[in-house]
Amino acid sequence: MSEIRQNMATKEWVIIATERARRPEDFANWATRPVLESLPPYESDCPFCVGNEEGSDMELLRMPQQGPWDLRVVKNRYPALSIDGEWQRRFDGVNRWISGVGYHEVVVESPLHNTSFAMQSSEQICLALQAFQMRGRIMAEDSRIEHIIYFKNHGPRAGTSLVHPHSQIIGLPVIPYDVRARIEESRRYFDDTGNCVYCVMMEDEMRRGERLVMENDGFMVFLPYAAFSPFHTWIMPKQHESDYLDVSESLVKDLAQVLHRLVKKLYYGLNDPDFNFVLRSAPLRQRKSEYVHWYMTMIPRVTQSAGFELGSGMFINTALPEASAAFLRSIKA
Repeated sequence: MSEIRQNMATKEWVIIATERARRPEDFANWATRPVLESLPPYESDCPFCVGNEEGSDMELLRMPQQGPWDLRVVKNRYPALSIDGEWQRRFDGVNRWISGVGYHEVVVESPLHNTSFAMQSSEQICLALQAFQMRGRIMAEDSRIEHIIYFKNHGPRAGTSLVHPHSQIIGLPVIPYDVRARIEESRRYFDDTGNCVYCVMMEDEMRRGERLVMENDGFMVFLPYAAFSPFHTWIMPKQHESDYLDVSESLVKDLAQVLHRLVKKLYYGLNDPDFNFVLRSAPLRQRKSEYVHWYMTMIPRVTQSAGFELGSGMFINTALPEASAAFLRSIKA
């Protein structure tokens, strides 16, 4: 019989379809090898490749500052939001409007066109995570910005349009509803118990161990009890901290290490699946919170949402989180 599990932090329900469950290895597409392996390290028409860099007015950060670059942050050529303009709000009956001011930046993670996190070193991944902080701190000084989203789309099913390895940062003038709803649930739990719900979940996962994938000094990597989709994984700092911008240099290195191992496990175990990751941090006006706990979510795109998910807001997971975690633990990386 299927199970309906609830995520204690978000209060969202998930159907774990045990009767339709597939073996973890069945989610890999072994018909083709990863696309990146067949690509050249340079493409003449790629805007992120060495020699094709945009003008200096587009570049926001270069690491290192002198000589050949290892990472660049540039303005998005087609931004969702505009950095220029005043923050304005307007009400017109049931219609609400806010001026579309904000930041939309691209982190070009490597000069090589044909690489990915799984093929890079943890030191290279650490540069991208440091760039998140460096640019996020600048956005945080802008009084128009309420919330910052850090994310990566890997592969066409994850929504990427350019192969060259990159991630994105968006500074928003509003707090998205999903973020507000999660914060309200975590605050409600804190009011009832005096504890951070994410800390409690992490302690429970550590004690049980069946959904734990790996850990190091700073982080736990595990599949939540009510994982929304196959291999949906959380990377959570063991130390309670609400804002990624406050994370120490040593913890950023720890994060790079476990993220590197996780993407390698996905690469070798599931044949380089498309994925999204999102770094969930506190809204800027709630950076010191006892009930908000920053973490990273990794979502391999090995299944697709359909009408039921759109109509109900619930997810159907056709893989047991415990089996998925055991599979990832078995992959050497």
